[in-house]
Amino acid sequence: MAEAYNPFSLQGKIILVTGASSGIGQATAIECSKLGAKVVLCARNAEKLQETFAQLEGEGHSQILAELTSAEDVADLAEQAPEMDGLVLCAGKGLTLPFPFCTREKYDDIFNINFFSTVETLRLLVKKKKLSKGASVVIVASIGGVGVFSVGNAIYGASKAALTSTMKFCAKELAVKKIRVNSVNPGMTNTKLINRGSLTEEQFQADMERYPLKRYGEPEDIANGIVYLLSDASSWVTGHALVIDGGVSI
Repeated sequence: MAEAYNPFSLQGKIILVTGASSGIGQATAIECSKLGAKVVLCARNAEKLQETFAQLEGEGHSQILAELTSAEDVADLAEQAPEMDGLVLCAGKGLTLPFPFCTREKYDDIFNINFFSTVETLRLLVKKKKLSKGASVVIVASIGGVGVFSVGNAIYGASKAALTSTMKFCAKELAVKKIRVNSVNPGMTNTKLINRGSLTEEQFQADMERYPLKRYGEPEDIANGIVYLLSDASSWVTGHALVIDGGVSI
């Protein structure tokens, strides 16, 4: 029997996923393995990284332990990483804070992990020629700071808006190397990032009512969009911010 046709197959591709120990990064790594990719997991917590590794399907996967806010760790990651066909930059953290309390220290903390570590990881992997011709880079950004401007979201939204902007610059510059660069821009997604105890269950339920589809996203909803951007099905897509938000931005 002939193998079923699947334009979203990742068979034979090597894909590195940062932030792979939980949430969207974990779901993405698992989905990539199901579609035939050899996945290189990257995160800072060895125990949680192993939990993701145990859920991968197929063989040939590997792990790289790295704290991406450490210049030394990012340099080591760039050295250790194999030549890859796909890169998913998913490491990040959230913060909800009224603007009068948004100090420079708070901005630096969020930008260091959400923006600077992501951009530096990409820069070094490009410089070290670890992205093969035809490779696809997917940056996990957000609708926050781009299409939606929620109270208390100034720092987080600004960091993700900076990522979305940088994605477009990189897409233009790296096109000469046949490297595509896109982002996914999720709405509220059920991960530990939003479950930090700052909102009650009633407040979450009320917020969901703003969404036309009346629910938050699941990590797999976002992972499926990332898979599309990694696959050959999106071979003519670059510089695009793919909004996956249950319709809330409309």
